[in-house]
Amino acid sequence: MTERGGRPIVLVHGAWHGGWCWRRVADRLTDAGCRVYTPTLTGLGERVHLRDRGNDLDLHVSDILGLLRFENLDDVVLCGHSYAGMVITGVADRAAEQLHSLVYVDAYVPADGQCVLDIRPARQNEILMERVREAGEGWLMPPTPAATFGVETDADRHWVDTHCVPMSLRCFQQPIRLQSPPPRLARHYVRAARNDNDAFRRHFDTFRDDAAWRVHEVDCGHEVMVDRPSWLGDLLLEVAGMP
Repeated sequence: MTERGGRPIVLVHGAWHGGWCWRRVADRLTDAGCRVYTPTLTGLGERVHLRDRGNDLDLHVSDILGLLRFENLDDVVLCGHSYAGMVITGVADRAAEQLHSLVYVDAYVPADGQCVLDIRPARQNEILMERVREAGEGWLMPPTPAATFGVETDADRHWVDTHCVPMSLRCFQQPIRLQSPPPRLARHYVRAARNDNDAFRRHFDTFRDDAAWRVHEVDCGHEVMVDRPSWLGDLLLEVAGMP
């Protein structure tokens, strides 16, 4: 049974970000009466003091599994942006019975055994690894500038750039290990039309011909939650079954 206020919605941020980046979307959902959770993954945002060379994908999956457990969440709409597509895929593999649906927002959707570096375009990986060597002491990934992500206003670019922090390369290097067949959950894929990342475009092209998925396209850059929060909030309300 879904409690009053609709299904709980968990919003998982991508690389370099923190729960802070969902503020506008969370406000829209809260105003509509939803229970919303915006956890920050270990080593990022206000948890940057926990950053360590060993931070990896498994740790971040455990972060969200812990949230589901200790908040006693069921029938959850689980939404992940960018790198968090890896995270929510891992969570769904281990806790499908607690989920209602998955929403990938311009995000990676891995197969078993893939890591982020396997899915990203090769040229982007070359640029990333060069930055890790030159500015990340060989293990930290410096944040991608908000302008590169296509954030639309100067104020928002400043907000994103001053809150993003470096993160462990292990998060992009560790392959996901899936223990079971894909769970039978409602699945949505959101593509940011102005983002030229070939990985996300390939996901979108594949899933729009797959009856197991619903696909959506929005006219903005990669930071959908920053530039189109009302649009994304309305989509999540629909997924959650809110009027």
